[in-house]
Amino acid sequence: MADPNVPNPHPPEFDRFLHASVGEDRNGYAVTVLSTLARLGLDPWKETAELVTLGRDAARARLGTLLARFRDVPALASDHGRIAGDLSQLLPEGRMPGSLKRAASTAADSRPGTRGLIWSMLAIIFVLAQLLTAGGSGSGK
Repeated sequence: MADPNVPNPHPPEFDRFLHASVGEDRNGYAVTVLSTLARLGLDPWKETAELVTLGRDAARARLGTLLARFRDVPALASDHGRIAGDLSQLLPEGRMPGSLKRAASTAADSRPGTRGLIWSMLAIIFVLAQLLTAGGSGSGK
């Protein structure tokens, strides 16, 4: 269960847009905006925050460009413009308040525990390397 005192790093205003379907992939599975952006190597929340700040028309054009690059959904090849227009209607209205920008930025910049995990793994590797090199150089008696 999520701690109610910890703010959600992902703005809930983005949920309707990010969980909307862009179509079916070649295996018949529904593909969402969130998975499309992630498969394109983009952070879905950061990209959504940027789309909101662009305004409706520019967001539609940018989204159309992104969808045209996505090859996993065959229907997007010929219909990415219409789908981008429909999806852009699901973006939050108007300019995004500063709190939403910060939340989207936080979601993109911090993954809880990732940095600590990386440093811990590096420390373990270092200690193991020290043990292996120190264990191999004895007095030989």
